[in-house]
Amino acid sequence: MLSFGMDRMSALSMLETGNNDAMVGRAGEISRYQILKNEWKSITSSTRYQDPSLAREVTLKLLEQRVGKFTRVYHRLPSDFEFYVLWNAPAQVLRGHISQTVSGRAERFANLCTWEKGAVAALKKAPRSGA
Repeated sequence: MLSFGMDRMSALSMLETGNNDAMVGRAGEISRYQILKNEWKSITSSTRYQDPSLAREVTLKLLEQRVGKFTRVYHRLPSDFEFYVLWNAPAQVLRGHISQTVSGRAERFANLCTWEKGAVAALKKAPRSGA
């Protein structure tokens, strides 16, 4: 199984539901990652939708499949932006045409993933002035 690291998984859970395991979306999406029930059932017969460990496992398996398709099409791994679109609207990223709505969410996701690498990292490295 591919490993995507906690950065992306934490950002995905935070953006989708604010880490709320009991959240149910308008289209019936379940778990902190907002998985469609038919997709969940393609991975497991369990109905423990509120179990964060199981939800993570199901999400990783679905993402492994989607990243595999992306890699076959583009011959590289997805950026943080593309990773979110693979989760939220896989057909859009595979076709190479992403809606403005999904693009806005993907930008927020990518910003969450790079937060520690950007401004916060620069602040941590900045020399402290003597007081």
